Amino acid sequence: MEEGTLKSPTHCVDTEDPYDARQWDTREGCEVRQILDRVADKWSLLVIALLERRTLRFTELRREVDGISQRMLTVTLRQLERDGLVRRTVHPVVPPRVDYELTPLGTTLHDTIQALVTWTEAHQGEIAAARAAYDEAAAAAGTP
Repeated sequence: MEEGTLKSPTHCVDTEDPYDARQWDTREGCEVRQILDRVADKWSLLVIALLERRTLRFTELRREVDGISQRMLTVTLRQLERDGLVRRTVHPVVPPRVDYELTPLGTTLHDTIQALVTWTEAHQGEIAAARAAYDEAAAAAGTP
């Protein structure tokens, strides 16, 4: 077997550099890629942000997440629960009450998301200027 070739297709590419983007293999079986796809989608990011240091009911989450359908919120919460990021608690009352909260693992992910938001807020002016310059150059060149 060639050096660097994997025996199992369910693992990502093995690289020397821990920050090599090639480690996020595009194959369906790559767990790192699957986790990144899950936690970086817009609904998961919003749900994780909303659950910071508080517990919310399904209806509260649905009200807070603008534009999400009931089905998509259900799917997102189930996936986050499956990944160990969100805890679902069913209370035996009538009508049934279900609460969602971040697990300790989910809290560590929230810290990472908060760093990304902080970076975005700090650099939004630079990004807006770059977009405007790009759009102006594209318009001058006749590119849509």
